Amino acid sequence: MADTPTDKPESKDADKKARERVERLVAQAAAESTGSLTIGGRRLDYKTHVAFLPVAGEGFEGAFGEPQAAVMTTSYQLVGAEARNRPVCFAFNGGPGSASVWLHLGALGPKRVVVPDDASAPRAPFVLEDNPHSWFEHFDLVFIDPPHTGWSTTASEAARKKVLSVDGDVKALVEVMRVWLARHQRWLSPLYIAGESYGTTRGAAIADKLLDLGAGLSGVILVSCAMDLQSLDFMAANDLPYALFLPAFANVSQYHGLLKGKLAESSAAARAAAEAFVDEDYASALLAGARLTSQRRAKVAQRIAELTGLPRALVEEKNLRISDQTYFFDAMREQGRIVGRLDARGTGPMAASRTRTWEFDPGIDAIVGPYTSAAMAYFGGTLGMATDVRYEVLSGEAHKAWSWLREGQSSGFTSTTPDLARALRRNPHLKVFVASGRYDLGTPYSASDWSLAQLDAPAEVLARVTHRYYDAGHMMYTRSADLVQLKQDLASWIG
Repeated sequence: MADTPTDKPESKDADKKARERVERLVAQAAAESTGSLTIGGRRLDYKTHVAFLPVAGEGFEGAFGEPQAAVMTTSYQLVGAEARNRPVCFAFNGGPGSASVWLHLGALGPKRVVVPDDASAPRAPFVLEDNPHSWFEHFDLVFIDPPHTGWSTTASEAARKKVLSVDGDVKALVEVMRVWLARHQRWLSPLYIAGESYGTTRGAAIADKLLDLGAGLSGVILVSCAMDLQSLDFMAANDLPYALFLPAFANVSQYHGLLKGKLAESSAAARAAAEAFVDEDYASALLAGARLTSQRRAKVAQRIAELTGLPRALVEEKNLRISDQTYFFDAMREQGRIVGRLDARGTGPMAASRTRTWEFDPGIDAIVGPYTSAAMAYFGGTLGMATDVRYEVLSGEAHKAWSWLREGQSSGFTSTTPDLARALRRNPHLKVFVASGRYDLGTPYSASDWSLAQLDAPAEVLARVTHRYYDAGHMMYTRSADLVQLKQDLASWIG
């Protein structure tokens, strides 16, 4: 399978080339191979199937019915007597603009990239080894690279604009799942979906959309939640993230030794104090704004400084509102270090000029090299996808081009919690498992707590939602202990 897509179409001639490229990709033979994995003394033989599936369903038909996108799927299916009607789990990452290598080669798949447990960067050569904690023990796995990630692509500029949007993306991935289930005759298998980061945004909406398709969805797995963008977007007149990030800031500050007294004794103590402060005082102080008395304002500023380790003068300068960017650059400024975003256990050196310009994220830079290199070696070697065309692990162009407005929405923040709540109400057998990293400052655990609390469903329905926490960052599975715990928690949830 050497034929892979290149640049985005920008003209009629480019559209023609893009359309031809999509047609070649969906017509070419799948790359197939076999392998085996031993988990708990049990040998699991599997077949691997890599193919580009057409997107030609609702809203994606071309003038003559041609597919408007070619989407790469990498699937692992059990071989043997137990294979019939085994559960299937579709998995994807986020971004938007991210390929699925993180879940694929980090936690779920039969192979795993080895990285240090402490969020530091490993030295080359990088290692890809068998993953005895693979979710393949419980599911057949299908990893999806959404359009304009990995080698997946679209047939025209119009199709590109359509899929690089909240609802267009959901429709495209649901169509990919439909085609995969049809081709592999797996409609009777229990169906699960797993998404990470923006993958939880799309996953929540997909859960509801699959019900429209008639698919019997059994479970939704959400890793590092981002269903409500209002809880994560620091901007004028949106005080929500200032309150929701504070417990996560306190947790990270305790880890880096920035706190004093009882707050410094444990991460649990720091989190509990920050959560109580938000509930009892901080949220109402933000709501009061300029109506705060000088006495209460001083008290709030002092407590924020104690919980974060930031100078009180800075807290007051920022009008009691500490954004993620302020925290990244000022929490460890005296040490000359930038705090990582996706894994705040990791830090990086500031420029000698101590600029506050965001140049890189130490939390993701520590692993993007190992994951990219391992993925290319694995795809090109084991899976037979040798090509010199660039594989878009993290597509900045796709991210920049993304349309965040949902259909019928003219303004406001993207939110898919209504979709998930509706899916839970519609399907009495649907369960949800949520995983959050305590050191994730991209989608903090405390913001996920709030988002899940906004699900519009009665208590007996919400009882089917499980939330678990881990002592690492956004990709909590990069820490070995959390990789093991995540698998154990998943098994308990399924059981």
